[in-house]
Amino acid sequence: MSVDATQVAAGASLPTMKIDTLAVDFTDEQKRYLEGFTTGLQISRVGRGLGGGGGAGKANAEPVGPDAVHIKAQDKVIASGKKLADQEKFKRDEHPFDAYPRLRQQAHDNTPPSPADNFRWRYYGIFYVAPTQDSYMSRLRIPNGIMKHWQMSGLADLADELCGPYSHVTTRANLQLREIPPKNAVKLIEGIQDLGLCSRGSGADNIRNVTGTPTAGIDPQEIIDTRPYAREWHYHILNDRSLYGLPRKFNVAFDGAGRIAVLEETNDIAFTAYEVKEGFGVEPGIWFRLGLGGITGHKDFAKYSGIIVKPEQATAVADAIVRVFIDHGDRTNRNKARLKYVLDAMSHDGFLKLVEERLKTPFTRVPEEAFQPRPAADRMAHVGVHKQKQDGLNWIGVSLPLGKLTCDQMRGLAKVSRDLGDGEIRLTVWQNLLISGVRDENVALAVAAIKQIGLAVEVSHIRAGLIACTGNAGCRFAASNTKRSAAEIGDWCEPRVAMDKPVNIHVTGCHHSCAQHYISDIGLIGARVPVNEDDTVEGYHLFTGGGFGPDADVGQEVYHDLKAEDAPKTVEGLLKAYIAHRSSPDETFLSFARRHNGETLRKLADAQVSA
Repeated sequence: MSVDATQVAAGASLPTMKIDTLAVDFTDEQKRYLEGFTTGLQISRVGRGLGGGGGAGKANAEPVGPDAVHIKAQDKVIASGKKLADQEKFKRDEHPFDAYPRLRQQAHDNTPPSPADNFRWRYYGIFYVAPTQDSYMSRLRIPNGIMKHWQMSGLADLADELCGPYSHVTTRANLQLREIPPKNAVKLIEGIQDLGLCSRGSGADNIRNVTGTPTAGIDPQEIIDTRPYAREWHYHILNDRSLYGLPRKFNVAFDGAGRIAVLEETNDIAFTAYEVKEGFGVEPGIWFRLGLGGITGHKDFAKYSGIIVKPEQATAVADAIVRVFIDHGDRTNRNKARLKYVLDAMSHDGFLKLVEERLKTPFTRVPEEAFQPRPAADRMAHVGVHKQKQDGLNWIGVSLPLGKLTCDQMRGLAKVSRDLGDGEIRLTVWQNLLISGVRDENVALAVAAIKQIGLAVEVSHIRAGLIACTGNAGCRFAASNTKRSAAEIGDWCEPRVAMDKPVNIHVTGCHHSCAQHYISDIGLIGARVPVNEDDTVEGYHLFTGGGFGPDADVGQEVYHDLKAEDAPKTVEGLLKAYIAHRSSPDETFLSFARRHNGETLRKLADAQVSA
């Protein structure tokens, strides 16, 4: 005999599950039990997202548990007749946090992951980077970019044992470890946790490392210490499974108006500290101004609408924003799945209304004139020696060669921090780090020790603002070897151009724009450049005039299809043209670049090179 599953809800049906004929005669009561038993199994499968092929069963059953909000959002897509993106199917078929035993087995067998598991394992902070490397990369979570000296030295020991013997500081004030064989992946994840750090949720469709002012708590000009707010949001994310598995990755930053820019306007949520004056119907004092939708790889900055948030309410507001994004983000098209596109589709006002409904309270809004002017950032404060707000103490900004640190250098910096500083190491979004709490009488000794391990404290304006993403040496998306090109640009230009003003040169490998080429004085994005009908070489499209903070804007393209080998001389020409044609010694490169169109800049630069 066969038993058909009954309908489990009005208007909802489940696919039939059959029970093979048994050589037993059942009573009517036993038959009813089997019907209920079979239906219950199907409901259980559907509720956990285990039904077949994303069909009606999945769409109609009511999901439960911490993943329910995501399953419901996927169900809406299926019910509308659209197809989920592959990554959404991976999450639906098996939540990554339920698959850890398989990751352990793959490590035991030293086998690489399937495409689906490669996506899932990013929830643990490891990324299999084939075909560029036959290994994993691991990205950490370091809230506000601040770590202890013993964590840095412990990571160096892990890298020596399990990875390539180095690390990279990223443009999210974070650390990456690379060249991790599959057999070492679990040892590394658990070793990172042993150090009081974690990599959980640092990749895939999750909220990424929380950035904040790197000089928080020690900066003479800051108006708020961002550390407690970044930390609170960090742990809020880690301990709520429903905040994993968003429609796409999500970035949040806190800027306390310190001397080193955080680039918060490039994040999905920007909390920018302002002092609000008296006389505008709200309590005067320090508030976070709320910005939404930054994603400069897609040529957009976070937009501010006069909404202000009490600092102690930042986590609740961010949580509500993320949950509205979970409900309305695009789960069919990965290229249109970031918060920016939700805002574009329903308008900022429409989106904010939904956030207010979730918060059960209206936002506080003030006009532009309610804000006191913010102190300006210093584009060289991330390198060199700088006075802290604490008497007799200094932070030392250490320049790293395009963010790279050897294990010996990691241990050396940890020792300097322990012996001569306050024991903390502060990473910045400018791919370098700070040693804080160095007493006046120990500054010279600390600088000498840093130089002894092959790192610099005083660097040129060219080196200080030179940034590059991983590039095609370690990322399958990149079209060019960005770190090599950036090094060649620095090596070529530094002895040939006497820059007396800061300049940012950012080299990124692909449209994801991890090095944020659109917002730099000179930005290059990787491209394959045709050399004949059948062949291409590594190269770039070059932009100028991008900016951040008060100068936020996307640069204009000046050179298209520039061969990588020609990039150093081209940048040299642009820098020399600036020095030769700026309106005064005080004019910045940014102002110079924005005064001219692309054709004029090319002519000025080419004239310098040809001369």
